[in-house]
Amino acid sequence: MNKNINSDVEDKAIRQSYNDKKHKTYNKNNIVFVSTFPPKVCGIATYTQDLIKSLHSKFGESFNTIICPIETEEENYEYKEYTEYKLNISDAVSYLELAANINKNDTVELVMLQHEFGFFNETRNGLYLFLKNLKKDIIITFHTVLPKPDKELKEKVKGIANFAKSLVVMTSISAEILSNDYEIPPGKIIVIPHGTHLLPFTDKIALKEKYNLKNKKVLSTFGLLGSGKNIETTLKALPEIIAKNPDVIFLILGKTHPAIVRHEGEKYRELLEDLTCKLHLENHIRFINDYLPLPELLEYLQLTDVYLFTSKDRNQAVSGTFSYAISSGCAIVSTPIPHALEVLKEDTGIIIDFEAPEQLSFAVNTLLENESKREKLRLKSLEKMAPTAWENSSILHALLFKKIKNHKTELTYALPEINFKHIQNMTTDLGIIQFSKISKPDINSGYTLDDNARAMVTLCRHFEGRKDKANLQLISIYLNFIKFCQQKDGSFLNYVDEHKQFTQQNYETNLDDSNGRAIWALGYLISLKEILPQEISETAEKIIQKNLIWAEKIHSTRAMAFIIKGLYYQNSEKNFPLLKELANRLAKMYQHEAKDDWHWFESYLTYGNSLLPEALLLAWILTKDEMYKNIAEESFQFLLSKIMIDGNIKVVSNKGWLQKENTESAPPIGGEQPIDVAYTVLALSTFYKAFNDEKYLQMMRNSFNWFLGKNHLNQIIYNPVTGGCYDGLEEKNVNLNQGAESTVSYLMARLCFDE
Repeated sequence: MNKNINSDVEDKAIRQSYNDKKHKTYNKNNIVFVSTFPPKVCGIATYTQDLIKSLHSKFGESFNTIICPIETEEENYEYKEYTEYKLNISDAVSYLELAANINKNDTVELVMLQHEFGFFNETRNGLYLFLKNLKKDIIITFHTVLPKPDKELKEKVKGIANFAKSLVVMTSISAEILSNDYEIPPGKIIVIPHGTHLLPFTDKIALKEKYNLKNKKVLSTFGLLGSGKNIETTLKALPEIIAKNPDVIFLILGKTHPAIVRHEGEKYRELLEDLTCKLHLENHIRFINDYLPLPELLEYLQLTDVYLFTSKDRNQAVSGTFSYAISSGCAIVSTPIPHALEVLKEDTGIIIDFEAPEQLSFAVNTLLENESKREKLRLKSLEKMAPTAWENSSILHALLFKKIKNHKTELTYALPEINFKHIQNMTTDLGIIQFSKISKPDINSGYTLDDNARAMVTLCRHFEGRKDKANLQLISIYLNFIKFCQQKDGSFLNYVDEHKQFTQQNYETNLDDSNGRAIWALGYLISLKEILPQEISETAEKIIQKNLIWAEKIHSTRAMAFIIKGLYYQNSEKNFPLLKELANRLAKMYQHEAKDDWHWFESYLTYGNSLLPEALLLAWILTKDEMYKNIAEESFQFLLSKIMIDGNIKVVSNKGWLQKENTESAPPIGGEQPIDVAYTVLALSTFYKAFNDEKYLQMMRNSFNWFLGKNHLNQIIYNPVTGGCYDGLEEKNVNLNQGAESTVSYLMARLCFDE
């Protein structure tokens, strides 16, 4: 385990936040974390640091965290963060003093203790004394859960559990052991997987060159060295692996565990070095005897072809090193520790027996000979581990804190910084690519007018607020793509392949919506003509005017709404009659369908619903026709009644539209698209500006929080590391592909809050 992935700038900001607490009165939502903490070299120290940083990043205003480091008598670390308390685990009195000091602090409402049996063995009854005397609610995280305990261990763990409001474990297997072997009520136990770091797409070949591993097949393992790692199993397997793969190199990443160094020096490392020489493996093994900074460690994992986890600890409940490796997309060969048995299912890795070099060599050779199998394992691993991202871990912890406090704590999701990294990666000189595989742009998917129109709106919105000249290049690319798609009759085609050819799909699909989106984008650009270069706005004017003769013929509901939005932003009097004509068509559709408890334009709710009332509201703002306003408000309130559930958004699922004659049936779970959430946020923003009603602003925030994890899976949809947005929220998983539509949709919604 190593330092977290935040940049130096983020570290400095977080340190400042902590240090500011020296001079401030804590608010009532203080949580004390009792744990080892960096600079102590310890996996749980890093775990706690990562968790706290993630909590601050996700919920900065919701609560404060107070660090209480665990130290022995000999240890006396200098902490970068401000520490309100310390616990000397060598001294029973220190446990009592800590409990008394926390009890005296009225602002502390919760204590979270990271438990590892080795931490609390120096003083026989120290932990018991602390828990017995503490008057605050406490959550205990068990990092180790031993099966089949003897009577003494069972009573000890049950005694600890009795003091806790809740027990956190990291695997379902650990939860079952606590319940079955220790007779702890299941309702007291919650599974929150070990957190992992989100990673940007990185080219493996380039990384191998960076670390002087060009043309090598890389095996690796990492972590604090000790005999429990059983790395000699891999060394014994290497001759057979090398015989079939002479270009193999095995990286042993990490220093020897400090506690082991204190007691026996480098005895284990020297054993490995001697075995390396004995087996003549010097040219195939690289020892990296360092406690690597996390960014460097993660690059080593990303360039790894097969990761080897050979622990011989039969009862190892969870491994941070294992979690990091699989979340980095490594193909994994592992011994059957409980953590691996739980995770390496559904074709996500290969399990071998403990201390079985023959099995290891066979598994590694099988993977090295089959690149497609390794890639399949990589994608399965990323999908399996996505819920364990630190961002998701912090959400589950925050919800647990809220539950313990009887929902008195209000969780405020922090707005992420605007990040165009993924948009830039997805954009070529021609336009923005349609799809991606995870975060890697898929050029084979080609381009669409839809995506480039939405992307142009997004970049224009950003330029409007920030006047960032870097936006102009992307705006020009997207505008030129729209121009490229325009045909002689003024209409637009939508689908373009990677070779800049229009595809057959253009002639098999209704393109009305695509044409409408283009008008919306062009109109929005024209609304900024006072601040944009003249040639850009003039080009947009020419394109839009050429299209409007064709646009008059459109009767598609959403296409008309897009065009109304575009004409509203263009704000050209000569086009007002067309805007009114289209608005009247929408109004007539509404008047035809609206009955009793159904106040909508069609006999069903499908996709992009919020667009329709928003378009009529804009028509009212421009024309002052009260009919448009009344229909806009009535239809929007109806829509919100269907998609805002207990203050949270659940847009209509693409698994099944909501039908007029069947409104009582339970809606499908999943099938929620970022674009529908984004359109809702945009519409709420328009209504808020028009009426200055706080309820719209609150619904905007609640709806946007869907991207940040306030959804039925409690998982992020927006990836703050790549700057991409996942493609959808399903019943049991998030679609991890980060295509143009979803990413641009997120950014459109996010930019509403900059206004």
